[in-house]
Amino acid sequence: MFRIGRWEVHEPAVLAPMAGVTDRPFRMLARRFGAGLAASEMITSDQRLWNSRKSRQRMNHDGEPEPRVVQLAGAEPDALADAARRNVDLGAQIIDINMGCPAKKVCNRLCGSALLQDEPLVARLLEAVVAAVAPAGVPVTLKTRTGWDRDSRNALRIARIAEASGIAAITLHGRTRMDFYTGQAEYETIRDVKSAVRIPVIANGDVDSPQKAREVLDFTRADAAMIGRAAHGAPWIFRTVNASLTEGRSPAPLSRTELRDIVLAHLESIYAFHGEDSGLRIARKHLGWYSRLLSDAHDARRAMMAADSTSAQFACTRELLQGWVGAAA
Repeated sequence: MFRIGRWEVHEPAVLAPMAGVTDRPFRMLARRFGAGLAASEMITSDQRLWNSRKSRQRMNHDGEPEPRVVQLAGAEPDALADAARRNVDLGAQIIDINMGCPAKKVCNRLCGSALLQDEPLVARLLEAVVAAVAPAGVPVTLKTRTGWDRDSRNALRIARIAEASGIAAITLHGRTRMDFYTGQAEYETIRDVKSAVRIPVIANGDVDSPQKAREVLDFTRADAAMIGRAAHGAPWIFRTVNASLTEGRSPAPLSRTELRDIVLAHLESIYAFHGEDSGLRIARKHLGWYSRLLSDAHDARRAMMAADSTSAQFACTRELLQGWVGAAA
């Protein structure tokens, strides 16, 4: 167990915020399977862009379990602070600041991991957001990378700035911005940060199994492991990782019937939340990952992608999964 402000986090595996993936239906599914935290998709601090349906949905937390975590991105202290206050008013209980996104469209605005090149600005941003939400008792966390590139790894200095600014916890991805998602994550920097600060540290990067989570936590001494891409099409990974880390055991595998019901319920929640057009499109992404469950994954994926309505997509998926369940009977 570790604390973020007034919140106790008892599960050692947490969900990474991922644009286009961690919408409310997926966050709630991950929490159902034991993710200790599940942050929103990244929200810009530019409130002029909040009128779109996508932005409004990213700030919708109806029915989510506590604590509700909202991730914000920005490069202007006052704007980021005001965006944090507004999201607290909308139900955010932890504000997470993104200083790790490597995407060009984000870094070109001097947001995300581009901020690692300006340490004084990092301090001003963090101090402004912490001060903005402190009256509401809302803690602020930071997600970042080891540095801009391998020749300028400055995560240790950033972590010390964060702690001095009042940041309640830090998540560190073991890659630089220039690494994007290629190669292997390195954990030495995470270990160094953990030994240098008193606030909780969450290790991120290439955690894709209970064994890997244990190796990373043993090496870094971090307080939790953040799982991102390994949760695509497998939100139940938090169940297996948590059981291994906390109880030293592997839970009984989910049956094919249980997996079928999980996938179909996820589809229904996507349709209900996003509507017909967006729901159809967003579900295709998840179905591409879920299709790996099936022995004829390529053909199944093609069939599910070809559906031109949510009803047709759901019916096709149900038929394929029912046949998969029946084949094991």
